[in-house]
Amino acid sequence: MEPTNIGAPEYFHKVVDCQWACPAHTPVPEYIRLIAQGRHADAYMVNWKSNVFPGILGRTCDRPCEPACRRGRIDEEPVAICRLKRVAADNKGDVAARMPKAPGRKIGKKIACIGAGPAAMTVARDLAPLGYHVVVYDADAKAGGMIRSQIPRFRLPESVIDEEMGFITDLGLEMRLGERVDSLAALLRQDYDAIFVGTGAPRGRDLDIEGRTEAAANIHIGIDWLAKVSFGHVDAIGKRVIVLGGGNTAMDCCRTSRRLGGDDVKVIVRSGYDEMKASPWEKEDARHEGIPIHNHLVPKAFTHDGGRLTGVVFEKVGPVVDGNGRRTLQPTGEPDQHFECDDVLLAIGQENSFPWIERDIGLTFDEWGMPIVDKQTFQSTLPKIFFGGDAAFGPKNIIWAVAHGHEAAISIDHFCRGTDLRLRPPPGVHVASQKMGIHEWSYDNDISDMLRQKVPLLPVAEALADVKAEVELGFDDPRSWAETQRCLNCDVQTVFEKPLCIECDACVDICPTDCITFTVNGDEEDLRPRLKAPAMNLTQDLYVSSTLPTGRVLVKDEDVCLHCGLCAERCPTGAWDMQKTLIEMTHAGGCSR
Repeated sequence: MEPTNIGAPEYFHKVVDCQWACPAHTPVPEYIRLIAQGRHADAYMVNWKSNVFPGILGRTCDRPCEPACRRGRIDEEPVAICRLKRVAADNKGDVAARMPKAPGRKIGKKIACIGAGPAAMTVARDLAPLGYHVVVYDADAKAGGMIRSQIPRFRLPESVIDEEMGFITDLGLEMRLGERVDSLAALLRQDYDAIFVGTGAPRGRDLDIEGRTEAAANIHIGIDWLAKVSFGHVDAIGKRVIVLGGGNTAMDCCRTSRRLGGDDVKVIVRSGYDEMKASPWEKEDARHEGIPIHNHLVPKAFTHDGGRLTGVVFEKVGPVVDGNGRRTLQPTGEPDQHFECDDVLLAIGQENSFPWIERDIGLTFDEWGMPIVDKQTFQSTLPKIFFGGDAAFGPKNIIWAVAHGHEAAISIDHFCRGTDLRLRPPPGVHVASQKMGIHEWSYDNDISDMLRQKVPLLPVAEALADVKAEVELGFDDPRSWAETQRCLNCDVQTVFEKPLCIECDACVDICPTDCITFTVNGDEEDLRPRLKAPAMNLTQDLYVSSTLPTGRVLVKDEDVCLHCGLCAERCPTGAWDMQKTLIEMTHAGGCSR
């Protein structure tokens, strides 16, 4: 193998697994260390720069960073990254003075953002400080989009939404709230230099089975029903409720139902429990509140009596694997099951709806009615129109919408300046040795053996009594500090200096995971299985040195390295150094400006 080029920005970025997995590439270990030092405002600002909504995401993120966390390879429980983000947000104090200010002079370019959800507000946050005149349209009276309308207040207090949306609107945006865009063609006739569409996936899927029309009064589309609850238009539901669907929206529907008078609330899903799309913690929270989940049941008909819903008939299915190894759900032949209920909430998926976009303006749509959008630049087939978030590629989550917003803002900035949209600014990478003495480092490399901290919850009786009472209470100082100590500082890299190495193998002897090997070089397929601990995870790189005086090379398996620094402490010549890498993604205005 060729020697590893550690000067490439992607190399150490991939090694910081949590940051690499985060769509917005938040520098996770950096802000966790700041929390450990009690510097919550600094930790908040690190988050705010990359993921825009730390307080919101600290409560609602789907946490793609946590399955990637290296700590999970040690004791199967990753660092509680998301909940530590909330710690920074809840304890930051007043950070208004640290926020960018609205520019005194505009650059003469006007941008329309359709929708005030996470994608569009990220675009606005990135472009407004550069001097763009940003106009945000939304049919609702307050900014937030699905963050405000579809996430229950017991998970996300409205005060948190107001604060973090306020940080963006204070940048001098022109907010046209309560103003629905009914025609994209009409907007194109105005003096906008570019238009960003971030309208989400606003239509919940319906279920066309027997009895749907007759019992319509008590069958509700889940996301619409949640919005009505959020805006105070609905405050009660029947005693017996069935929620159809296995995603996070279904979990929000069933938990909200319990708070609005549903004594007997069930979630019924066609898939198995492990195949449900809901996050594991969302399913746990529902069951904690006494909500059973029934699996492998497919709805066949709504039963009714005189226009009143009486229940749902289900067919039992089970997984079947065919000769090609493909797994499908097939009827088991068991008798149908009938569950009585007063109301049904449909949470079986969402889809985009663009009735307000005319089909003769130059935009191309695919066979599913989705706009054709470039996955790198987020530009549509009509050059001045860009899409992001759920409106671009279908339903995902808030952190993906933020990532789309950052990329779309870069493209809009380039488009307005006549620059190549595919010229994407590389991340900023800062590398600094942590050496303070011969064997002393400026970071704490003592690996905590504590298990993941459990977040305290409001007692169930109190939680179910108030639809706005926040259930998760967040970490207190002792819990948050204990959780920060579980972080392995994966951004503090082991950097090898070949000229200093005397090949004594001391680092090999002391490594607790056997991730270091001195061996004869070979191609990757040959090298991986003959390391001291075979490195068979092909998604993680091997760190390979140039040839040493004995003809061997040093190989380190990045997959199992704990960044503990014992190799550097043990090395008698200082051939190993511990160097902290801070990787910051460049946003709009960070290239050729």
